[in-house]
Amino acid sequence: MFLGEHKHNLDAKGRVSLPSRFRSVAGEKLVVAKGLEECLYVYPKETYREFVDQLLEGSDFDPKQRRIRRFFTTNAVETDVDSAGRITLPQVMRDHAGLVREVAVVGNGNRVELWDSARWAAYNHEATANIEDDAEALSAIGLSGPGEKPAPVR
Repeated sequence: MFLGEHKHNLDAKGRVSLPSRFRSVAGEKLVVAKGLEECLYVYPKETYREFVDQLLEGSDFDPKQRRIRRFFTTNAVETDVDSAGRITLPQVMRDHAGLVREVAVVGNGNRVELWDSARWAAYNHEATANIEDDAEALSAIGLSGPGEKPAPVR
């Protein structure tokens, strides 16, 4: 599982280091894909394959399904972690996430997210300000916190 937040710099060749804890979980083959909210998603190859399999279950006749599938697969790249623990990010991916220099490398459960550091700080500030309302909404549909029994659905 990927947890925590780290700051790393993008080098002149478009490479960013992954924390050693993330590398040990991720394995050797990774997939970098466009993410929501102008970040990049970095998945272990098999986890990404499972994600794409879910996308393929939808109907190709549904325009929203096609758009979502294209968003997450177009420009996605398979990459290796080099001997220095870095991955190379193609320019189109760096442009999508606005990555120029300082990168927030964020663990999000089954994936790593790469954010422009300033954009991440702004997003995280807003999310923190709204977390109580978000938690209440999830509780209303029966989701419980870690170690809690699920709340009854009303």
